Amino acid sequence: MSKRKIEFMSLLEDYFESYLPYSRGLSHNTIESYKQSFMLLLRFMRDVKGIEADDIRFSNLDFDTLLEFFNWLETERHCKSVTRNQRLSALSAFSEYAQNRDFDAASVFRSAIIKIPLKRVGKKARAVFSRDEIKALLALPDESYETGLRDKVLLSFMYATGARAQEICDFTVNGLHINDNNASVTLIGKGSKTRQVGISLDLARTIQKYIRHRHIEGYPNKHVFSSQTHEQMTISCVEGIYKKYVNIAKEKYPDMFLKDSYPPHSMRHSTASHLLEAGVDIVTIKNILGHVSVQTTQIYAEMSQDSVDKKLKEWNDTWFGSKVDMKEPKKDIPDFLKRR
Repeated sequence: MSKRKIEFMSLLEDYFESYLPYSRGLSHNTIESYKQSFMLLLRFMRDVKGIEADDIRFSNLDFDTLLEFFNWLETERHCKSVTRNQRLSALSAFSEYAQNRDFDAASVFRSAIIKIPLKRVGKKARAVFSRDEIKALLALPDESYETGLRDKVLLSFMYATGARAQEICDFTVNGLHINDNNASVTLIGKGSKTRQVGISLDLARTIQKYIRHRHIEGYPNKHVFSSQTHEQMTISCVEGIYKKYVNIAKEKYPDMFLKDSYPPHSMRHSTASHLLEAGVDIVTIKNILGHVSVQTTQIYAEMSQDSVDKKLKEWNDTWFGSKVDMKEPKKDIPDFLKRR
């Protein structure tokens, strides 16, 4: 094996094949998103700098080259600032790993990457459904159809648990726990970490009824939600169902759903916000959503301005009276970076 292969490509391969999945325990989807950053870097080095993947040395990745790469992402690849920053974070994480294993070789790369500034991103208001919008959305699926019944249960599950799309895909029959007094579901989150989320008995019985309707109650490892062609749904299928009903809702209720866009995570944001508005503490919400850090939960669980105004008015009324008035890779991309 050549010195330069050991210097860069071998470390990069070990990073993706061993370190991220086993030492860090990152999920497949997270690793795939990291790989995208490096496929773009290798493509830039080939197309712009004329250096093939196997010929890249850490010494090639100096400050000027990396700065040119990030400018290329914005001008040629039309990456937004938030995406550019994600690519920078991915490269930065690898630079730290590489320097810890070969300090002399990777020091130029590490020194350069930490000098690249994050691009300032304008704060964008998160699209959060109101309670009335949630009620309208959940009423849209036609339960007289097989897919409509599935969609009704899926959207209700999505809102009640704040589950990620992948967690919905992975939900199995044995993940439902129900007795006379309470009910919960087991979700498999990032890094294959499991958590218990309490749900209402009404929803639990609805899910149980749906499982029996599908005749899978005797198969504990069967996935509760399936597509018309596969026993287990994909993320794109879950997101497609969600987007379908959001579009229907926007047409049916022109005075509601007024945001320009409601990305799939809007349902998760809404769950967090509504829990916060209901007085659930932030640590409990963190555990429900499966966040590692409470700081992440604080970003998700943003109260609507109406709720802030309402609570502020209640506080003012209590203390001061009620008169207060409120307002695809190329062939030269190494195999370990290709999607599997």
